[in-house]
This record gives sequence, structure tokens and C-alpha cells, in this order.
Amino acid sequence: MINLTSTVCAFAVLSTLVACSQEAEVVQSDAAINAQTESATEFAAVLQPTEGNAVSGTVLFSSTENGVRVSANVNGLALMSSHGFHIHEFGDCSAADASSAGGHFNPRGQPHGAPDSAQRHVGDLGNIVSNGAGVAQTNMVDTQLSFSGMDSIVGKSVVIHAVVDDLETQPTGNAGARLACGVITAVGD
Repeated sequence: MINLTSTVCAFAVLSTLVACSQEAEVVQSDAAINAQTESATEFAAVLQPTEGNAVSGTVLFSSTENGVRVSANVNGLALMSSHGFHIHEFGDCSAADASSAGGHFNPRGQPHGAPDSAQRHVGDLGNIVSNGAGVAQTNMVDTQLSFSGMDSIVGKSVVIHAVVDDLETQPTGNAGARLACGVITAVGD
């Protein structure tokens, strides 16, 4: 009986430790984000589907002379469809519908807009368009994204939305539900 009790207690302690470590990974501290930024040159978000969806993929971010290169490969979309593509304010995709990611990343308090608008949320990346196989790919350079300072995207999340972003409706572009979400972290973490 002592062995069974010890085993049950050990399992309970281990389960608690694992749960605590998983919670700590959901929302990273500022110190952890700053440490990633100092040593990394590339960042990525691995997109996981929200509940009831099958959308997944990867978004890579790298520094260029002209801004931050955003390269995305997203699978599981409806064929030949457009979807809002945004960086959201929190690096937390734990909610079944990704609502825990918060709103669009908007540290400067600007209106929602197109990627090439003079005024826009930092997180407004426009739309991605899927091909006949339900795959969307994009490769662009954005001048408002950064890996440090007020506009840093490190530790934020990338969200793929259900429908096209109209690039005008405030504050979200009327892009609908969240199909996939991934936290932006240093490559190799």
C-alpha cells in the first residue's frame, strides 16, 4: 500500500509541475522575450488550428535592410479563398477559439488598415490567398514590424482569420473567426 500511495503522490506532484510549466510557456515574461530578441535573428510562429478547424502552417520572420521579411506557408484553407492575416497583441493561443491572443497588435493606437496604409495597426498584414489545393503562401517585407522596442512582434501571436479582411472596418477588418494561431518565438526555441 505504501508503494501505491507513493506512486500516486509522485504522479500528482509531477502532474502539477508539468501543468505549471505549460502555463508558463503560454505567456512569456518580458525578460524571456528580451533574452530571445538579443540572441536571435529569425523568429517563427507555428500555426495550430483552433477548435473545429484544420488550418495549420508556419510563418517566418527575418530582418532585412528594408524591414522584416514575412514568409508564410498555411495549409488547410478553403480552396481559392482569402483570409485575414494579422499579428495579435498577446502571445497566448490557449483558448479554443484563440480569443486569448487579444486584438490586433496596435501599440501606436492607429486605425485598422491595409499593409501599405500610412496609418494602420502594426499587426495589419492584410490577407493571404489560398490556391486550388487550399495552401496560401506569402513572402513580403513589412516596414512597420520590428524585433525590439515598442513595435516588437516577439512574443505576440499570428492569427489566420476565417474570411477576407476588408482593410477598412474598425477595428478588425471584419475578418471573422480565428482559424489558426501561433506564438512568435526565436527560431530554435
